[in-house]
Amino acid sequence: MDFNGFYEEFGEPFSGRKRRKLIEFLQKAELDYDEQIEYSVNLVDGDGEIVATGSLHQNVLKCIAVSEKQQGLGLSARIVTLLMNHAMEKGRDHLFLFTKPKNLLMFSDLGFYKIIQTKDVLLMENRKNGIQSYVHALSRPQQAGTVGAIVANCNPFTLGHRYLVEQAASRCDTLHLFVLSEDKSVFPAEVRYELVREGVQDLKNVFLHHSSDYLISSAVFPTYFIKDKSKAADANCELDIRIFCEFFAKELGITKRFVGSEPFCPVTNAYNQAMKRLLPDYGIELVELPRKESGETAISASLVRKWMAEGNYDGIRTIVPETTFAYLCSTQGRMIAQKLAEQEKKA
Repeated sequence: MDFNGFYEEFGEPFSGRKRRKLIEFLQKAELDYDEQIEYSVNLVDGDGEIVATGSLHQNVLKCIAVSEKQQGLGLSARIVTLLMNHAMEKGRDHLFLFTKPKNLLMFSDLGFYKIIQTKDVLLMENRKNGIQSYVHALSRPQQAGTVGAIVANCNPFTLGHRYLVEQAASRCDTLHLFVLSEDKSVFPAEVRYELVREGVQDLKNVFLHHSSDYLISSAVFPTYFIKDKSKAADANCELDIRIFCEFFAKELGITKRFVGSEPFCPVTNAYNQAMKRLLPDYGIELVELPRKESGETAISASLVRKWMAEGNYDGIRTIVPETTFAYLCSTQGRMIAQKLAEQEKKA
């Protein structure tokens, strides 16, 4: 289709020569190509050169750039419109956009609203007051007292998770437990949520929530436009933590956030360290609890997945609740175990 003398080309995603040209174009705009991209749109001039581009990963618009020579022609608007149309066709109507803070006005004019901004990153969405509406609708008691929170993946829910929730619930009047909503884990999001629900239903001061797109998800973890990659992880952590503090904690009155000690995963450990640095700015205490052990082994979901791949169900029974164990022994659980075993063979 012709647009101001430029032509549109679409990739799901691009490959080969077109992909290389896109990477080169983004580099000129000081952006990196994001390997998670699922769909891209380019506007191309008569010489076959890219003059504008944008891409989509699930419900996140990213890698949007316009040639310096073609600024002011409405090309960003065209790119965003095409990406939004594609997302809507896929049934994704709640969209997020990452950009640099200097682009706030431009994307505000295109129907996006600021969620949060740091020195390096601006996160926007296409729903006015979307995050405010979400957190306002979260369930809570009328009299909350001292309020704590846990944000966890639970892939799957273990006795270690149960111990963390028990300990946290005993140290506050109300505990909000957020289970990550994004489907990037071995166990599907709804399965993880249900296993947590079954595993904590006797703890009456625990309020269980989906994390939605607003906490620890692709929608809040950008890296592709951070030039200094050594700072990318810190930028991810800061963005997510400030969203938690400025929206979730403020709305729910959260003053404590509970985490388990992290001897295994350096990414999670770095996130915990970032919370230690940032939470006090909002009057929130980070409470780090030692992991529960089974024998001399720290209980972890990664150990459960390892033993599933090896078929060690006797071991698994000792470190997960009965409700989790029942699922792991079900047809669906056995299928996940088979997938883990196949992955283990390929590693």
